[in-house]
Amino acid sequence: EPPDTPEDFSCHTQDLKRVTCTWREGETYLYGRNSPQYTLSKTSSPKMALCKASCSEQCSCSWDVGQQRIWNVTVTVENPLGKKTATDVFDVNHRMYPTAPFQVWEDCTDTEITLHWNYENNEIELFCQTEVVHPDGKVELHNSSVAHSRRLTVRGLQPHAEYTARVRCGAAAHFWRWSEWSQALTTRTKEGIPSGKLDIWREITPVLGGRNVTLFWKQTPSFQANGKIISYEVTWEKIEDGSKPESISFSAVYNSTRIFIDNHSYRISIMAKNSVHFSLPSVLIISRATDNSRKILFCSFLGTEELKEGQINGTDDGIFISWESRSIYDSYIIDWCNFPRLQPCDLQWKRFGPNISSAVISSAAFVPGVRYKFCIYGSVANRASLLEKKIGYLRELPPHRDPIVRKVDLTYNSVTLSWDSYLTNESETGFVRGYHVYVSPIQGNCNLKGSKKHILSDESELCKYTIENPEEKRYTVKHLMPNTQYKIAVKAFTGGGETPIGYFRYIGTPYKSNILYFVFLVVILPTLVAAMCHWKMKWVKESCCPVIPSPNKSKALSFKEFKVRSLKI
Repeated sequence: EPPDTPEDFSCHTQDLKRVTCTWREGETYLYGRNSPQYTLSKTSSPKMALCKASCSEQCSCSWDVGQQRIWNVTVTVENPLGKKTATDVFDVNHRMYPTAPFQVWEDCTDTEITLHWNYENNEIELFCQTEVVHPDGKVELHNSSVAHSRRLTVRGLQPHAEYTARVRCGAAAHFWRWSEWSQALTTRTKEGIPSGKLDIWREITPVLGGRNVTLFWKQTPSFQANGKIISYEVTWEKIEDGSKPESISFSAVYNSTRIFIDNHSYRISIMAKNSVHFSLPSVLIISRATDNSRKILFCSFLGTEELKEGQINGTDDGIFISWESRSIYDSYIIDWCNFPRLQPCDLQWKRFGPNISSAVISSAAFVPGVRYKFCIYGSVANRASLLEKKIGYLRELPPHRDPIVRKVDLTYNSVTLSWDSYLTNESETGFVRGYHVYVSPIQGNCNLKGSKKHILSDESELCKYTIENPEEKRYTVKHLMPNTQYKIAVKAFTGGGETPIGYFRYIGTPYKSNILYFVFLVVILPTLVAAMCHWKMKWVKESCCPVIPSPNKSKALSFKEFKVRSLKI
């Protein structure tokens, strides 16, 4: 193909003494002696070449300009199939393209970096620009305000943070193009005083003569260490009598400690320390121990009669908790254990603002089938009071125990089942919502009035009754057939369902009572009477058919005479 017009043809200088022109060559598919030939010349003298072009990634050609400042140059590309040209007219003073700055170094404080650099052409007036990359990846550009300056200060930086900077320059008089960037310099600001406060919390355990207070602390997003934390300082003092404070220091690897205090009110503060100074103190007030203080301080030692535990539910994101907002508090705290079945239980806490009354608590430690207890506190002036307790599951699982049926009362057409109270404790895998009673005759399928059909895995049918009151411990199944064998089972269910039926209890209903009465009257009673009569035949005969006496045989007539009023009878 014939050659294309050279693309991106442009000329520049880096020292006002020598000019370099560059362009991109096109593809002609001709090689060897037929490959394109480039000639750079003054437009007015096309046959007089200014320099010899060389091409690799791009083509370039350089020559000394001497005292001439205005140039009109043409590049010509030619092969056996054609010829094309490109022209550039320029003032050398307006085509300054400086070399990149070198020897970049810095001075640092905790919030400032001052960059220094050098460049080759000291007689050319340049102004420079600095690029600063922050720890979070944010990029900022800063321009030097003074031409020919070889330093620039960047302010408002984070203490003890790593920054990357580089510099480039351009002509101050007739800016045309920035130079290439200098080599990047990575530096770290010096440490500063920690800013913000630690987030602190406590767990109080009453003991003989006082209380054990376990203190916890952690860094929050609002807290800036501004260096490497080397220790934590814990201080506590009585509020009433103004006694001398006690304090203890811990290595940075610790995030909790336990102290003993008596029954007075105490002020506890915790500070973080780096190589420069301490942070501001975080303060907790522990109220005086009274009979009533258990109700407002000790979540773990409250009975259900003092503060009822509310039930809460898990969601896809965690466990949802809501509470009654009260205007007197400036913040709320929720604490819980990540591993409630272990000791220590890994106590966690989270703070909320005064206008918040619900939250979703999430943790990678939460697993289905484990009951978690959440204590909600209101805080005012660093003094916390227990408000509510909640218990719930990330996801409920079926109960792992069945109710124990203690009593079975049978009639010819019903059975009454009584079972023990279902013990619910922290080891349960869900909240018991009620019970299911399953009934089926041993022979055939069940079709009892008031029941629902339930199909087992082996496709056999059961009658199912649902009891939605978990406090119920008695149920009567009606409409049974007399003199029939049945199998029964009682299952507890939670929000996670119930386990498969493992075994049945077998019962048999008696005959219907009126049939037995009829049999007794018609058969049994006459038979008993006949047997009795046969056994007492003589007595019956004498009682029912006595011998009639004969007057001729009466002894009354054996008297020789018997007179009544002188009459002989």
